[in-house]
Amino acid sequence: MSNTKKYALITGATSGIGYELAKLFAKDQYNLVIVSRDQQALDNRAKEFSAYGIEVTTLSKNLFNRDETRSIYQEVKNLGIEIDVLVNDAGQGIYGKFQDTDISRELDIIELNISALVILTKDFLKDMVTRNSGKILNLASIASKTPGPWQSVYHGTKAFVLSFTAAIREEVKETAITITALLPGVTDTDFFNKAEMNESKAVQDEDAKADPADVAQDGYHALMTGKDKVISGIKNKVQVGMSNILPDSTVAHTMYEQQKPVGED
Repeated sequence: MSNTKKYALITGATSGIGYELAKLFAKDQYNLVIVSRDQQALDNRAKEFSAYGIEVTTLSKNLFNRDETRSIYQEVKNLGIEIDVLVNDAGQGIYGKFQDTDISRELDIIELNISALVILTKDFLKDMVTRNSGKILNLASIASKTPGPWQSVYHGTKAFVLSFTAAIREEVKETAITITALLPGVTDTDFFNKAEMNESKAVQDEDAKADPADVAQDGYHALMTGKDKVISGIKNKVQVGMSNILPDSTVAHTMYEQQKPVGED
């Protein structure tokens, strides 16, 4: 098999938006390096993606653990692989009022959503700058644009991702490297089970959930055309547009009402 193909490294590639993105890269004949905690899930996806005639490398890593995250770059280098596209997809949330939620879980989420993304971006961006080529896709969220009662830490981490992505994009604007943020809204993935937020009004509205394949397509197109960011879905574009003109306190109250558990007055 030819080794002249490009490589994409994708975190969170075994499910949800990350999985759909991985399929799009595979269809376009990118070799893949997929990262997840679950080796069995990685093996299953590797078998599936390999059917596209590409090479798939799996790395079982716990991105809550900084040392494991930091080991990824060197392991990829040791394999002689050059990453052309980095996709920082992995992310989690936690649901509930901040006074009641588990601080250990929240610090893990900050480690995953922020620290792991920053580490991988720095490690691989350095090489991209050296050779003056490469693309990075960071999963933000429309949560990045609003205060998020019931998900305060998650919204805060995604605000960081969006701000960080815009900043480093500006820093490399004179190069051939592009950095893109994908901002989905409520999407039909396992995110809400992991966040224990199935009681939320927003989640119970099944019609409001986007198809992860559609979200991935929006992100992939934005990445490949070098856009700075893309808000996936018309409804989400409208919501973000409204939040940009309303006072933060009004937006926070609206989000509080949307996200609160069904049946809570």
